[in-house]
Amino acid sequence: MVDLLATKLFVPRPRAGLVLRPRLSDKLDEGLHRGLTLVVAPAGFGKTELLAEWISRIDVPVAWLSLDGGDNDPVRFWRHVAHSLDRAGADVAARVEPLLAASGPAFDRVVTAIVNGLAAESTGLVLVLDDYHLIEAEFVHDTLQMLVENLPAEVQVVVAGRSDPPIPLARRRAAGRLAELRVTDLRFTAEEAAGLLRGLVGPTTVLPDEAVATLATRTEGWAVGLQLAALSLQGSTDVAGMVASFSGSHRYILDYLTEEVLAHQSAGMQEFLLETSVLGRLSGPLCAAVTGRADAQEMLENIERANLFLVPLDAERGWWRYHHLFGDLLYARMRQQRPERVLELHRRAASWLQEHGLIDDAIRHALSAGDAESAARLVERHADEYLNSSEDATLERWLQVLPAEAVAAQPRLLVTKARLAVMSGRVAEGGELLDVAERAYPDAADVPYESSVGQSAGPLANVPAIIAVNRAFIANLQGDPDTASEFATRALGALGEDEWMLDALARAHLAMAGWSRGNSGEAERAIVPIIDRWLARGALDYATLWSFILGRIQCAQGRLSAAAATYERALTLDGTTDSAQRPAAGAVLVVAAEVAYQRNDLDTAERHLEAALPLCRELGYTQPLAIGLALRALIRDVRGDVLGADAGMAEAVAASPPAVVELHNPVPAMQARLWLRRGDVVAAARWATERGLDADDEPVYVHEPAYLVLAGILIRQNRPADALRLLDRLHTAAAEHDRHGSIIEIQALRSIALAGQDDDGALAALSEALELAQPGGYVRVFADERQPMATVLGRFAASGRASAAVPPDYLGRLMEVLGVRVRGAPGPDAGFSGSVVPLSGRELEVLRLLAVGRANREIAGELFISPHTVKRHVAHILDKLRASNRTEAGARARELGLLS
Repeated sequence: MVDLLATKLFVPRPRAGLVLRPRLSDKLDEGLHRGLTLVVAPAGFGKTELLAEWISRIDVPVAWLSLDGGDNDPVRFWRHVAHSLDRAGADVAARVEPLLAASGPAFDRVVTAIVNGLAAESTGLVLVLDDYHLIEAEFVHDTLQMLVENLPAEVQVVVAGRSDPPIPLARRRAAGRLAELRVTDLRFTAEEAAGLLRGLVGPTTVLPDEAVATLATRTEGWAVGLQLAALSLQGSTDVAGMVASFSGSHRYILDYLTEEVLAHQSAGMQEFLLETSVLGRLSGPLCAAVTGRADAQEMLENIERANLFLVPLDAERGWWRYHHLFGDLLYARMRQQRPERVLELHRRAASWLQEHGLIDDAIRHALSAGDAESAARLVERHADEYLNSSEDATLERWLQVLPAEAVAAQPRLLVTKARLAVMSGRVAEGGELLDVAERAYPDAADVPYESSVGQSAGPLANVPAIIAVNRAFIANLQGDPDTASEFATRALGALGEDEWMLDALARAHLAMAGWSRGNSGEAERAIVPIIDRWLARGALDYATLWSFILGRIQCAQGRLSAAAATYERALTLDGTTDSAQRPAAGAVLVVAAEVAYQRNDLDTAERHLEAALPLCRELGYTQPLAIGLALRALIRDVRGDVLGADAGMAEAVAASPPAVVELHNPVPAMQARLWLRRGDVVAAARWATERGLDADDEPVYVHEPAYLVLAGILIRQNRPADALRLLDRLHTAAAEHDRHGSIIEIQALRSIALAGQDDDGALAALSEALELAQPGGYVRVFADERQPMATVLGRFAASGRASAAVPPDYLGRLMEVLGVRVRGAPGPDAGFSGSVVPLSGRELEVLRLLAVGRANREIAGELFISPHTVKRHVAHILDKLRASNRTEAGARARELGLLS
């Protein structure tokens, strides 16, 4: 587990001599029935102390989390939340850790696991998130909102900070589900100020009522101002003069009174306070290492007893922190007076923290020391560890704060940045970073490297090999299988002994290159043992993601049942159903949805996508999400949800990486296919032109999805000869490698292109498509062609060509989906009656205008035909659709898929 800091989970205890403020405790008590309580005020208003006092007297278990900037990483944030809840008696960490350990964890599932765990306890509990203003990550805010909205009634959340959390509050406030304590509440009243001041100055200093009133007024009830005033007054013989001498803003008061407080401390204490102000958290051993003082632990305990703004972070008094304002002022003074010493203190802190495994803090101190080189080495050493623990956000943050020149000098950091860029779809950026890494490597080749996860398990140990693997990945995504093979082979040649992860990755990209060439059978045979190898080594995410690739290859072969078996296995890789909760499972669930869609099991496809898309959103690898979104848009279109389909497809296009070829990113082709099946040939043709597609091209396999769309465009432009030439070339290439999935679609399109000019050829092409499609149960590949396919399928059914290879029940199912009815033709259970109802192209144009309520004269004007001709077309349409009026005709046409 990476950097679980127990000190962040410590529930603070009330300070001795604290003034009780029952009016505020009552307000906090009210929050126990509201679900969410906010304690929001600027620094120094006593938020933490108030909560500590309240917690000490309520009979409810409390989970506490003291936040810092590192908690902007959602993995780190939710890991600490889960363990803080465990400390309060809620058994949730065991549920959450496996989800957080996954590559790109699904945080909605993390939150769901926490909610379910709390619901199972059925007991009251308070979760306090202190210093929440330090959280800037929108994703943390979003998931916190999800937690707050779904918590059991017995569980309350208290958020304390300097500003409101950016989550919706107005609705909760209006519904009475929000308790709030703000500056006006937290200001000390005159009576409370008197109690605080007199308690702090002690019995030896007489504090007149007038002095108390003046300090309360001057500080405006500000807790830190009152506390500092009391400390400066201790032992004073001129209380009136001292009280009269300060005024002004909070910052001025703090500057003045801090100096007064420091002036009353011994020289040794002053030096210790100033030198330890460089630290965010303090412990005896850490302070000893930084200051060189053997009595550091004793000094900390003395500071706490003197009420010098030291906040304990654990019950054993092993860790503390300074009050933020006090620490900031000490640090500012230290930097002003002894800047060189500050750098040395940061260096010492970085060294101690690194030795004790507190890497995030060590990097921060190294950078503060101006030692960017050491900070970069720390990031480099731990890059594999943080990638493997899914803390990509932390790694990204480190890389962003490192100076550009420090990253540019470290090839492993450049490779890490490149890997993060390529996985998220920024392929060109990834390639440029690899170029820089390759140029930087010779100067760094002799620099010793040690990965925190061990040499054989850390791919970054072998820079030439990992660069080559990533270049192979980029080449595959860009549709260049020869270059991909070259780099994958180069990676294999650069491997040392037992570098099994790099070996598996290189061989996987060799297999992917084979698929890009169109040899799907060879690719499948190569990938299966690699997946088994990852599984044997416990690399479940790699096994799952490459199962996504394997499933798509099997779909290309026309083996839907094999693809279904692949995804079913991938969801239980660890021998349990927990694998289905991992983000990588989202990718194989997309394949599962694709199989269900092709079989026209739309309900099952939607269920798979409902589970897949939240998981895919947490993957660094963007293609599965884009494909899943596009598939959902196609399903919405089939169901008649035009607006939902358009919105969904727009989201899919936005999520898809534009530099990736159609084989690996078919989303643009799916969008064009949607336009085409709705009859918007102009939009589809514009898309093909923008991509430079031409009927006389010699298409390569990586662009096959785009060329299949082009063939459909040519058919609808009444250019069947051009379409057939293109389809024949596609068919030859697909047949060479037995890609039956491709052949099914190619032959379905050929049957439409041949209809009306070579009926025997059309029926022969459709027969081959049906024979190959039947074992897998394909439906949508035919149904999505709508009316043109209905015409050819009707002729096929009437011709009596059904055979053992195209059994009547399969043929009848297709006919039912497409609305084809042939007198005497067999169906799944009984005969059909009636006649084939194909509409001509002109009738389809009239139908679309008729369905949106246009009158005959309006239709005539738009189509440049006479009203009499329109009337005749309408009569034919009503007859063919067996409709008694226009409304019924529109409804029937939508049932048949003739209208979107």
